Amino acid sequence: MTLLDELAAWASALRPHHIPRRVRDLAASQILSQLASIRAGAEHPLGRRMIAAFGPPLQSDPRSSACVLAGLGSWLNLDDTAYAGHLSNSTVAVPVAYARADRLDGAALITAVVAANECAARITAAATLGKLRGQAAVHTHLAGAVAGRLHCQGAPARQWADALSLAYSMPNWPLAPALMGSDARLFNAFTPVRTAMDACDAAAAGLGGAPDILEHPEGFLSRFSSVPLPQAVTAGLGHHWHTETLSFKMHPGGPGIDAAVDCAIELHQDLGQLQPHEIEEIVVDASLYTVRVGQRAARYVTGPGSPLGALVLDTPYTVATALLTGGLTVDDFAAPLVEDPARWQVAARTRLQHDPLFTKALFASEAPFGEALRQAGPAAGPWLREFGGPEAEQLAATTDPTRPDFANSSKATPARVTVHLTDGRAITRERIIPLGGAGPHTRAHHAELMQQKYTALGGDPKTAAAAGTLGDMLPGRLHEWLESALTEPNQHS
Repeated sequence: MTLLDELAAWASALRPHHIPRRVRDLAASQILSQLASIRAGAEHPLGRRMIAAFGPPLQSDPRSSACVLAGLGSWLNLDDTAYAGHLSNSTVAVPVAYARADRLDGAALITAVVAANECAARITAAATLGKLRGQAAVHTHLAGAVAGRLHCQGAPARQWADALSLAYSMPNWPLAPALMGSDARLFNAFTPVRTAMDACDAAAAGLGGAPDILEHPEGFLSRFSSVPLPQAVTAGLGHHWHTETLSFKMHPGGPGIDAAVDCAIELHQDLGQLQPHEIEEIVVDASLYTVRVGQRAARYVTGPGSPLGALVLDTPYTVATALLTGGLTVDDFAAPLVEDPARWQVAARTRLQHDPLFTKALFASEAPFGEALRQAGPAAGPWLREFGGPEAEQLAATTDPTRPDFANSSKATPARVTVHLTDGRAITRERIIPLGGAGPHTRAHHAELMQQKYTALGGDPKTAAAAGTLGDMLPGRLHEWLESALTEPNQHS
């Protein structure tokens, strides 16, 4: 069997009783989290333009609905991540569209999301030691969308394998200037999901692709990965649940900035309302991951007119905003708040620097790529040197061996924020795992955290609370809940 044959056979046969309760519960929180992200995307001016171009999130045609849902949930970086990939833009958006259209129940929706997570995360993990990571790895959504749709439709394994091989025949490769510097960022999930929908239709009509498209010497992994990990596609099926590596986004902005923003919010609570003239300098110590992303974003960030694709990845602006206001919201990335001169004055005094111990902690956690480094072993050396130079290779060499499963997974994207005040004081806060990041706290509290996220973004508390019963919802109730979750008025309007 090829990798896709084996993966398709397992995922197409996945049923609710095969999935541990803790994994189903995480998927229910993931659904609520992504619905909140979609609502936020739809409220933003750029989201409204996407709706004007392609229609509302909920449409009679689930294909079109899936694409719009994927697009609206992705570009503010409120989408959830895992080892490996930004999954929810396809693995939640597509099952939601088809569960609504086909009148499925809550258990079927959750199972489709888990199946999609596992397919998308595994293929992304196999290619994660390459040039495309995070939201740039848009090929994640080819698998997420195919699996999410076909599980809802009860398609046979052969159709899954054909659709997946067709989808990966011409995988998308985004260009940094478009992703960072233009509105094309809105298409980073929309486009691959649309490609996946075409692949599903083609497979249903009897068309097939190259069954070994992933592992072929000239196939997907050879082109998209510097250190291919083909074993990651099928290793531990039904035992290694990549869904357990989920990290949930509590604020808009790139995943590398989350811990720094959390620290800035805590500092605001301690210091109260500061004025720019009271702040001499802000120093943000972070891992190489955050520093490298920040350096790329900084090329495009020039002030209030900066493109949104870069601004959501910019540590100085997001930390300055959180420190001055006590939070970071969707509104902070649109006029008039994004034009506030005080934020830009403080952002100009914010400096990002590398802490080697934080990079060591990053490599020791499963996500975003620590698990891949452990699987690759010494073969990861060239990738590490390209990522962060000889120092990165040395820091990764001391990481622990591969774990038996993902039940205790973590995503450490550490940050230390020190505010130097003009009166001579210096106040510091530090976080290793951001709020909502994979780890012990999130495993224990993800349901309440995602209810907080949903209501903070304007959703109704009753709708948020009902997510706890998602797995027990009958078809009529699920249809009603999805309609309410995506169409109810914003409580903060």
